[in-house]
Order: sequence, then C-alpha cells, then structure tokens
Amino acid sequence: MKPRLALVGAFPFPVPQGSQVYFADQARALRDAGAEVTLFVHGRGAGALPTDLNVVAAPAALSPRRLRAGPSLLKPLAHAALARRLASESAHRPFDALLAHNAEAALLCLAARARIGAPLVYVVHALWRHELPAYGPTAASGLLARAGAALDRSLARRCDAILTLCASAHDALEPLARGPAALIPPGLAPATAPDPESLAAACTHHGLEPGRFALYAGNLDAYQSLPVLAGAARRTPGLPFVVATHDARGAAPEPLRIVETGSAQEVRALTWAAGVCLLPRAIPGGFPIKLLNYMEAGRPIVALRSVADGFEQGRSALLLAEGAGAAGWAEAVTRVMNDAALARRLGEEARALLLRRHAWPALAQATLDLVGRARRPTAP
Repeated sequence: MKPRLALVGAFPFPVPQGSQVYFADQARALRDAGAEVTLFVHGRGAGALPTDLNVVAAPAALSPRRLRAGPSLLKPLAHAALARRLASESAHRPFDALLAHNAEAALLCLAARARIGAPLVYVVHALWRHELPAYGPTAASGLLARAGAALDRSLARRCDAILTLCASAHDALEPLARGPAALIPPGLAPATAPDPESLAAACTHHGLEPGRFALYAGNLDAYQSLPVLAGAARRTPGLPFVVATHDARGAAPEPLRIVETGSAQEVRALTWAAGVCLLPRAIPGGFPIKLLNYMEAGRPIVALRSVADGFEQGRSALLLAEGAGAAGWAEAVTRVMNDAALARRLGEEARALLLRRHAWPALAQATLDLVGRARRPTAP
C-alpha cells in the first residue's frame, strides 16, 4: 500500500528559490518512489501552481504578499489557515506522515498534531541559531542567536524524526533528537545541457562573454554575504562579477552586475556559460540548492568550507576558510580563471559528485526509510 505523505511548506509557492525548488523536487521523487504525496503551502506564489503535483493552498487573502523569506505580519494568519486545511484533509483521509519543511512548517504541524495523529518528520533547512540573527539588527544578534538555539533544541526534541541536509545540522541536532535522525542531502536529476545558441544568446542579452565572468545565482538577502563578492570584484576589475536573481530588490553593492530575470532557462544558461560559480553564503546548517545547479553545469565552484557539504578542497571545489575576506575570494577566483586545467578538473569532479551523492531515487528511498522509522508520534 502506498504511504500517504503530507509535505508542508509554510511559505509562498511556487517561487524560484532554493527551499521551494527542493520542496517540489522532493515531492516528485517521493511520488516516483511509490508514495502518494500532497503539498500544503501558502496561497500566493510567483506564477501558476505545478500541474503535476497535488497542491493544497491556504486562502490567498490570508497569505503574505511578500514572497521573500523573513518576518511578515500576515504569516501567523497564513500558518493558522494552513494548519486548518491540513487538519481538514487529514480528517477526510489520514496521512501516514507529515514532512514539515523548515521551522515554521514544523511549528504549525506541532500545533495541529493532536488533531492529525501522524508522525512528524522535521526537514531541516537551517540551523536557527545561525539563521535568525540575519533577519534582525546587529545589536540584537546575540539575543536572536539564543532564541534560534532554543528553537533548534525544541524542534529536535518534539518532532518524531529529523531529516537534515548537511553534516553541520546533523551533528548539531542528532544528539538532541527524540526520534531517528538521518542526513539526506537534496537531489537533482541532470537535464540536457543548454545548446550553444542559448548560451550565446543569454550572454549577449546581458553584455557578457561566455567563460569570462564569475556568477552568483540566487537571492539578495543579507545572509548571502554579497558584500564580500563586491570587495573581490573591486580587486579584479577586468572580470565581471554577475548576480543573477529573480528579484533585484535588496542590497546589491557595487560593482556587482545585477541581472534580474524571471526565466529559469536564462539563469541556467548563464550558469553553464560562467567561468566560475560562487557561493559566498557563510551561514551553515543547510544545503544551498544553487550548488546543485553549479554542479550540474560542471562549473568550477568557489565556496566557504562551512557550507559546501560533501565537497573536497582542491578536487571538487576551491573551499575557503570561514571568515575569508574579499582578498581571499579574489585570489581564489583569479586562480580558477587563469588555470584552464584546474577549472576543468574542478568542474568535472563537481558534476561527478552530483551524480554520485545527489541522485533522487536513492535519496527518496532513504527518506521513505526514515518515515518508516517515525511511525509513532511522541507526546505533545
């Protein structure tokens, strides 16, 4: 009998950001592995809901208009409406398990668990002791870090199983967990490479030369540490540092070149055309989905060691120490751009790592195995 799973994302959907992309891809992989999957999300997103997934959305009128991560006055209303929809659907036909993506979804599932009765698997997108301070003023960072650590502990102890995406989150939460914990990174099924004409067209559209620019593809939120890339760009004036994003609102310091595009195909083409791909984010605890896109393209990657889980320094990426400044980033990027053999080797090894570690069939089966070990809810 197919397990009936509810994937709960207390966020707008669809949105071309890593959390939402992973959420949908995991749903498809679990469905392909034999599960019956229903997604629960807020009632607003960027575009139409995917037709190949069964999606239950909270009312749009109660969902935040803001699509980016961070606090919102309407979020509690949206969460409450989503919890009611989840409980109603469960009463009609019970779920075998809930997979709550990120802390807000886990909290609303805990609030509704007495009415649902299904085991709750917390899918950890972030360690909140590190992430929460990024959403507040610097003066409150200590207080927010302590609040985030308390949230991490509470969720680990109250949920029936924990699915972490990287070693730092697993090492932090597994000792606290009351139920089983498993490190299961996100997956990606490689697609056909963009044709040369598409690569050339994307570069021409933005005044870029294929292979002669550094790329960061993602949002502009403060936790992405874009100022360090701006500092590196100032030290390498002959090399464009390009930021490809679906939403250019936010802090994007000069001389970074901002490319705003709503086309996932164009972002993918720019990724495949880049000379080097960058991940400046310094906050550990999750697995940035953009890394999978960089790996699929076979591009050389420069990232911080603390967030590039599974990579090997000098083999599958150039990894910088935590706190590396603009000079260190500039040196690493320049090294890759000036050494074609190194760039080719790093890119080939990154793609090989994707195929070896991030294949969805094995990851989906591991997820179903974890769900199977989390059959009995703990006491509220």
